Amino acid sequence: MGVMTSTLLALALISLLTHPIVRQFGRKTFIGLAAAMAGAFAALFIAVAPVFSGEVITESFEWIPQLNMTLSFRLDGFSALFALLVTGAGALILLYCAYYFEEGEAGLARFAAVFMGFAVAMLGLVLADDVYLLFIFWEGTTILSFLLIGHVTKLRTANAAALQALMVTTFGGLAMLVGFVLLSQAAGTTLLSEIVSNPPQGALGTVAVYLVLAGALSKSAIFPFHLWLPGAMAAPTPVSAYLHAAAMVKAGVYLIARISPGFGDVVGYRETLVILGAITMLNGGIRALKQFDIKLIVAHGTVSQLGLLVMVFGLADPRAAFAGLALLFAHAAAKAPLFLSVGIIDHATGTRDLRKLSGLGRKMPVLFIVTALAAASMAGLPPLAGFVAKESAFTEMLSIGADSPLALFAFTVAVLGSILTVAYMGRFLWGAFARKTNTETCTVIHSPGRAILVAPMAFVAVALFTGLFASAIDPFMQAAIAPQLEGAEKGHTIEHLALWHGFTPALGASALVIILGLLLAKFCSRTTAVFRTVPERFSASHVYWLITQWLDVVAVKLTSLTQRGSLPFYLSVILIVMVGTLGGTLIATDQWPASFELITSPVQIPIAIVMVVAAVFSLRARTRFQSVVLVGVTGYGMAAIFAMSGAPDLALTQALVETVTLIAFVLVIRRLPQRLGTSSTRRVRWIRIIIGASVGLTIAALALVALGSRVAEPISLQLPELAYSGGHGSNVVNVMLVDIRGWDTMGELSVILAAATGVASLVFLNTREDNRPKLSRSAARTQAREHLLRVVDPKDPMRRISWLLAGRHLDPARRSIMLEVVVRLIFHALIILSIFLLLAGHNEPGGGFAGGLVAGLALVARYLAGGRYELGATVPLDAGRILGAGLALAVTMAFVPMFFGQAALASSWVDVDLGIFGTLPFVTSTLFDVGVYLVVFGLILDVLRSLGAEIDEHEENEASMTEEEEVESR
Repeated sequence: MGVMTSTLLALALISLLTHPIVRQFGRKTFIGLAAAMAGAFAALFIAVAPVFSGEVITESFEWIPQLNMTLSFRLDGFSALFALLVTGAGALILLYCAYYFEEGEAGLARFAAVFMGFAVAMLGLVLADDVYLLFIFWEGTTILSFLLIGHVTKLRTANAAALQALMVTTFGGLAMLVGFVLLSQAAGTTLLSEIVSNPPQGALGTVAVYLVLAGALSKSAIFPFHLWLPGAMAAPTPVSAYLHAAAMVKAGVYLIARISPGFGDVVGYRETLVILGAITMLNGGIRALKQFDIKLIVAHGTVSQLGLLVMVFGLADPRAAFAGLALLFAHAAAKAPLFLSVGIIDHATGTRDLRKLSGLGRKMPVLFIVTALAAASMAGLPPLAGFVAKESAFTEMLSIGADSPLALFAFTVAVLGSILTVAYMGRFLWGAFARKTNTETCTVIHSPGRAILVAPMAFVAVALFTGLFASAIDPFMQAAIAPQLEGAEKGHTIEHLALWHGFTPALGASALVIILGLLLAKFCSRTTAVFRTVPERFSASHVYWLITQWLDVVAVKLTSLTQRGSLPFYLSVILIVMVGTLGGTLIATDQWPASFELITSPVQIPIAIVMVVAAVFSLRARTRFQSVVLVGVTGYGMAAIFAMSGAPDLALTQALVETVTLIAFVLVIRRLPQRLGTSSTRRVRWIRIIIGASVGLTIAALALVALGSRVAEPISLQLPELAYSGGHGSNVVNVMLVDIRGWDTMGELSVILAAATGVASLVFLNTREDNRPKLSRSAARTQAREHLLRVVDPKDPMRRISWLLAGRHLDPARRSIMLEVVVRLIFHALIILSIFLLLAGHNEPGGGFAGGLVAGLALVARYLAGGRYELGATVPLDAGRILGAGLALAVTMAFVPMFFGQAALASSWVDVDLGIFGTLPFVTSTLFDVGVYLVVFGLILDVLRSLGAEIDEHEENEASMTEEEEVESR
């Protein structure tokens, strides 16, 4: 396994363990996370040494061979620089988090885990070479950034900003996916490097590349998608510093830089990127000058600089790409410490409004120096990296402009935008640190300590070092674009990075930028409105609001038309559509089998009669309980047919599922009227009879045609041999679930997880958290001690206690001694049976699904005997964690074989010789089955705690309120 996959997997594992570790050890865990990220940086730094000598490192693992899809990673000079940026900046910002957050802050563990997950997704994005793998990481950053922006869940602005960012970037991401599909189909490969080296031509390639650009532009907040980034500043400061300065927004720029060498000559490609980048740069700079929140000044400045980067890379020239790389890293080294400094100021003073900040430079001189250096680099002042990078950009744009008017236009916009950059950076420094005559001096209400300055100082040190010693990093930048230089026209040389090139036109442009920018900054150094504000109705945010409002109106009207709140109506529509499609197909084909086989065993006749009678009587039932039981009879009848047809595994599963479903229905109908509603009119009854009869006839005809149309031997006849040779199991059904079609099972487990969450969210009133009463550790020890005492002297009446752990909380009027005795006898037997079914299911009827259902039924028995307190005492674990653990185990066992060079979900086995007891086969897919067991058990637990325990609590609260009202009335 190579350095790329090893690093990604190591960081992914750490991100999975982050939540419990941070909950246990608090904010200081961030120091350990920073060390882990620094370790990843060091590993990549050591590995990239040969890369900058021209070597390309690739790692590939077979993923879906039928679709030619692989888990392909590529480490060249370009991706190496971005990988070092992601890990290096991540390490510093994680260190900053250790001192930024308060101890015991709400949601800190969740934030840390999501932050680490985002870092993994971003690193995977820049290393991925397969376009579909890149898209997966791309959408991973979208979802995780949504969670990070909305970290403060109680803040409505944060929630709205997170949703806005999610909608805008997801829209672009879906367009990009379509573009990737078209490109990969046209190019005959899914590898981005091969697509760029041999790009598809024609209209298909043009449409595809513009769809990809839609995703890149939305991710990097380029006009008209720029609206989400300033709003995302509602996120905590470390999020702003990492996602929106050093990582996430750079993803779009990274993709543009990647595809520009291959698609730069597509009609309108350069013009589109340069014009949109120019609009974004000027608009962001002007808006930055209007802000009074110093964090928003930096945020709009980020939008402006992203416009500059897109404009430079959009020229699709190796010279511009070189300058763009320098600008990108200079921007990250300067913008990240600016955001971090804003966080320190906010912590220290409790405000970010420059109208309330005054004299902070004297009170926090070290912070002022660090921030001033970062702002100077951002403004392009010597001798910092920003000056060197901007000089390079001016030089290369002028060089390209000798042959391209578009480059001269880009140069002009870059000069104007840079003037704005100097101005808003000057306004930022003045607003944050200067002493204002009409404002009281700020009081530092909370000093975060000096350790918090380590991260911004490190960023600034990088900016200063790379400015003073620009020639030292020049070879790395040259190596990153070396492949593009090979195909460039002769005479197109690149100006090396250096602090001093002599008196050049670029130096003159820089001097003009600095002078005019400082004059504009002086003009803007006031607390009143700097520029007249453009009406809000002309802003992109207002357009977004109009679109969302229109979608809401359409959704409400469409919902009122189709969602009438009538279950019979919904079922009628579904069934009519099914009859129309399937029945119409059968009639149109007009191919009926020559003979029909209605039954395969005489025993099926009485079973069918019972099922039909039960179905008919369910229509005549007057109470909900009667109808539920009668419908359940049809399910048990189906289980009997399975058993008679030589499918004991299906029969067992069907019977268990029917039992659990029956229990769930009974739990639900407790809150419904006992008797069914009034009879329908004659017309409605006839409509329902027609629909029901049509469905029955259609399904019967479909089954007969399907069974009679087989002309060749079914492939199912080969499944027993395949199950044993490939999965080392005799139970074909179980081997199929955990091995042959394990991917389907993983998808079904995800559906079960979503279903459990949906059921609980419909019932719980305030929180999704598991708030069932549980036994504490001390209470559990007391219970165990009392049980031991009872065993020692069972005749002592003072030592006789209830077998139920929560028996003392149960209402005596609701207790059943008979039920308690039965449950006491069968509970442990059911648990043992469930484990037996789990372990024996690979070769005998059973498996994780059946075992989980049996364990769930044992839990149902405890709940029926002792109520919600007994449920909490029996399983003092959160149902969500059991569900998540089961899914995580199944997913882990799916990917573990890949570490040993095998395909995903491949099984291995060993036969353990037990001597006289025979041989015990152990198959790795059994661990996958354990995940299935946990998910099914967790589902039943979640259903019991929502439809059972939670509804019990609702009834108790309603009863107590009724009693209080009666007392008050008396």
